[in-house]
Amino acid sequence: MLEVEDLSCRRGDRTLFTGLSFRLAASTLLHVRGRNGSGKTTLLRALCGLLRPDAGSIRWRGETIDALADDYNREVLYFGHLNGIKADLTGQENLRVAAMLDQDPVNDAAILSALARIGLAGFEDLPTRMLSQGQKKRVALARLILSKAPLWILDEPFTALDTDAVALLEQLIAGHVADGGAVVLTTHQEVQLTRGEIQRLTLAGSPSQ
Repeated sequence: MLEVEDLSCRRGDRTLFTGLSFRLAASTLLHVRGRNGSGKTTLLRALCGLLRPDAGSIRWRGETIDALADDYNREVLYFGHLNGIKADLTGQENLRVAAMLDQDPVNDAAILSALARIGLAGFEDLPTRMLSQGQKKRVALARLILSKAPLWILDEPFTALDTDAVALLEQLIAGHVADGGAVVLTTHQEVQLTRGEIQRLTLAGSPSQ
């Protein structure tokens, strides 16, 4: 599904990684590891098409992601460090807007069901500024329940989640992989990622494990 060949990225005068190549097939999770500053977030943003690498190519189903443009964007769900939650909107409204931006519209019944499953039943109509950090994270993670994108790119998705939410997120990731999807993620937490196929990529500067 996803092919990366000879990828290089820099930050200022510093090379984060160079000559990076890997392939990610369907029903596979790639766990990207490395110390802070090793380029994990940069790599994930490059895979999403949010930044252009200094060298190399990224292909999706055999075509470069630059050539695919919006067709690729519809196939990817990106979850970054920032939740992307608008404080003045309710959880329901945030998910409706996110679905539109993802070009993957869903109805209100599906949104309410996702919020209930993520543990936010009864909070759907509150402005998200009134929610805790963990609850805001849950609103954002409800996108995973609603999304039909085959490729999930998740940057530290377990941060600020309680035990129940961590367990649910593990289930969502495992289910996505079992259904033929692909996942690229970073996490510093010890979690049961999936029972499916797991690849591990350790970026330069991190200890061997």
